[in-house]
Amino acid sequence: MKTKLKTLLTAVVLLLSFSLPLSAYATKNDQGVDLSHWQGSTAVFGQASDKFAIIQLGGYYDGYFSPQSTYATQVASTIAQGKRAHTYIYAQLSSNAQADEMLNYYLPKVQTPKGSIVALDVESGNPNTASVKYALDKVQAAGYTTVLYGYKAFLTSHLDLESLAKAYPLWMAEYPNYSVTTSPNYNYFPSFNNIHLFQFTSTYKAGGLDGDIDLTGITDNGYKGTTTASTGGTAVKTTTSTPAVKAGQQANNTPKSSITVGDTVKVNFSAFKWATGQTIPSWVKGKSYKVLQISGNNVLLAGISSWISKSNVEILLTISTSSALSSSSSTGTYTVQAGDTLSAIAAKYGTTYLGLAAINGIKSPYWIYVGEKIQLSASNTISSSQIVYYTVKRGDNLSSIALKYGTTYQKLASLNSIKSPYVIYVGKTIRVK
Repeated sequence: MKTKLKTLLTAVVLLLSFSLPLSAYATKNDQGVDLSHWQGSTAVFGQASDKFAIIQLGGYYDGYFSPQSTYATQVASTIAQGKRAHTYIYAQLSSNAQADEMLNYYLPKVQTPKGSIVALDVESGNPNTASVKYALDKVQAAGYTTVLYGYKAFLTSHLDLESLAKAYPLWMAEYPNYSVTTSPNYNYFPSFNNIHLFQFTSTYKAGGLDGDIDLTGITDNGYKGTTTASTGGTAVKTTTSTPAVKAGQQANNTPKSSITVGDTVKVNFSAFKWATGQTIPSWVKGKSYKVLQISGNNVLLAGISSWISKSNVEILLTISTSSALSSSSSTGTYTVQAGDTLSAIAAKYGTTYLGLAAINGIKSPYWIYVGEKIQLSASNTISSSQIVYYTVKRGDNLSSIALKYGTTYQKLASLNSIKSPYVIYVGKTIRVK
């Protein structure tokens, strides 16, 4: 195998111990995916052999929050499929204060176990080494395996990546092209020290999906082992389970005979024929569907209106995980205190500063004053009637579309999981509001 690795990684990554009943533990060269809302409410994989998913909790853009509504259910459905779930945060920050604002909001919402990966995705804005190091330190102090993600060109041009790589594992991305790629091409490896994860494609399957390889077994972190308890310094076996993890474990442990109408199931990669005898097309496999009807050992799936044997599906969600991702909300008001900013208030109540500005008629530069009553949103959910889509035309770029809709290219990139260099294609439909 040809590789450009400067140093083949031998660093031992700290394993914080938590045991969960999953079917496969990490070995070097396990492959997996990273997910965001673009993949929908349930976890999507490119191959049956995938072992992990790293799931976006949300984005932060120099004070603007963009939480991912699909995070908790993707965590649950990853675990329901016997795979390891981890977390990442899109982190555009340039100060310690912004790092605090971002992580005070997002860390309490992490649904993967203590010891699992919480990666900071640093690929835009004007980050500096001190604030990124401060943020990474804060993630580690919270009890997670801390990883820095990015593209080598961006990270080396903005940060002292060498010093950061001495302190924390790297997850680096480099693609040779945009053809469907199911295994890494090490001729395009972004050589650097302490790389533990390599994102080798954004087209892991037709239609697009990021594909990653675990070079060191780091994706095992959080899913087995022991830790030293404080009681007498004795090593004890511990297990942590967030609401999303519990939902995934329940689904994983539910026998197929217990599948009921309304459950979400995934068509197995190994499925070959529908119950009626026709061949199942490849595009159906690995995707999730609602169960419409049940007849004996067969289920009728929504969206494709086809019957399939229960033996050819996996149950993903048996209970609602809508409450798994904790957030605060209020139907009342908030009185501005000394030192408050609109962003800080929005973070406290699980919304965005733009949402509060719209509700209260506050215009840029979003000034507020001590004693002012701020009306709080009851929910940060956007109704379907407020969502706006745009179809890319020849000559468009993300910046020009953002200008047209009064937003920024960073926000459009987050809404649509478009990664640097922010490539869009004619005919692609993107969400703009």
